[in-house]
Amino acid sequence: MLHYAVVFFIIALIAAVLGFGGIAAGAAGIAKILFMVFLVVALVTFVAGLLRR
Repeated sequence: MLHYAVVFFIIALIAAVLGFGGIAAGAAGIAKILFMVFLVVALVTFVAGLLRR
């Protein structure tokens, strides 16, 4: 999931450099959402691992 967030971030950077503002904003939004989902899943996994001990 983190891989997809990085891919969309790179797409957003390339689109911003080329002047495609709408595409850049959309890709950046998707990257932010995927990164936040990754953080939540990682945190839940970490807490679940601590509780199993």
